[in-house]
Amino acid sequence: MTKAALRRAAFTRRQALSSAEVAHRSEQLCEQLFRHFPVAQWRWLHLFLPLAKQKEPDTWHIIHRIWAEKLSVRLAVPVVQADGTSLKHYELTPDTPLRQNRWGIPEPEAVAETEVSPAILDAVLVPLLAVDATGHRVGYGGGFYDRFLTECGPNAQFIGLSVLDEAPVARISDVLPTDVPLHAYLTSGDTRRFGAS
Repeated sequence: MTKAALRRAAFTRRQALSSAEVAHRSEQLCEQLFRHFPVAQWRWLHLFLPLAKQKEPDTWHIIHRIWAEKLSVRLAVPVVQADGTSLKHYELTPDTPLRQNRWGIPEPEAVAETEVSPAILDAVLVPLLAVDATGHRVGYGGGFYDRFLTECGPNAQFIGLSVLDEAPVARISDVLPTDVPLHAYLTSGDTRRFGAS
């Protein structure tokens, strides 16, 4: 299937989920992450802040658990730049002021001293609508994450999160050479790894 067809179908299924179901599955995603990955050993974890109206996975469950357990892993989140095509990344702490961008996505106030280089990240939690058996993903189509992931170090782990409890599709038919595959894919009830990672 094409990205466009997968995007439309998955978005429709996700929008049909109740807010309570999204919250429940997001809690389970948090459990999956901590069960299957060495979160406490990471130095830097990058994650997205959820856009609730799009029924995205609620990553605040992960954030609050890290803070509650006082883990040493530091958190980074993206900020869409004025060009509308690129991201910069900033540290998120309990004291970080947040504002909504033009799409309604919460972002930290961009302060130069809190900017984080993608090269130092140990893991990136990646939003998606669908994924195939080789780890290629379908997002919203802007290419933000593919450009960002190419800036990360060779050992960074790219982990997709989905509140749709669906297995990967066999193949996305229009994968581009610039598309960056995931190392793993988490749903509320399953964890899959791709390639040799």
